[in-house]
Amino acid sequence: MIGFLRGTVHEKKAPHVVIEVQGVGYDVETPMSSFFSLPAAGEAVLLRTHLVVREDAHILYGFVTEQERALFRSLIKVNGVGPKVALGILSGVSVDDFCLCVSDNNVNALVRLPGIGKKTAERLIIEMRDRLPEHVIGAASLPVGTVSRPISAIEEAISALVALGYKPQDAEKRAKAVAEDDASSAQIIRSALQSAGTK
Repeated sequence: MIGFLRGTVHEKKAPHVVIEVQGVGYDVETPMSSFFSLPAAGEAVLLRTHLVVREDAHILYGFVTEQERALFRSLIKVNGVGPKVALGILSGVSVDDFCLCVSDNNVNALVRLPGIGKKTAERLIIEMRDRLPEHVIGAASLPVGTVSRPISAIEEAISALVALGYKPQDAEKRAKAVAEDDASSAQIIRSALQSAGTK
């Protein structure tokens, strides 16, 4: 198991990032919350990681904070929630807000997240309630790097939504519907994800 990567950011294309460690480039998938906290290309970074081994691929997931990784690991243990859905959850809601949704039995808030239907939301609340205190709430939050905004916020947002599972036309429609002047890609993506359940 690869526990973390310490190196430099070689390439960023939401939600993927390539981290160079002693001449080796590691392709890592990250939630938007972590992606937009990464430093610019060429700068030093430390990512906490989780390796998922499948028959057809070994996929490395990276997180800026231990809280995010802990929540990701707990989420993928829930029946019907795989790594892709877990990334969508972390991209659409903060760790603290997710904990509040679970503790408040807020199904309506969870179904607004990509890939989450009512049954899955109810299952998340039931199965995650006992896991949150040990695996997430008490975990240390150690942000690394500074926020880095892409040149074209709207294009970056559309690309990220497509990578999270939306069809290109749907991603473009959602991103443009919530985009405001001077809004960052992170803000556009978060707004698009939060509005998904209202359309």
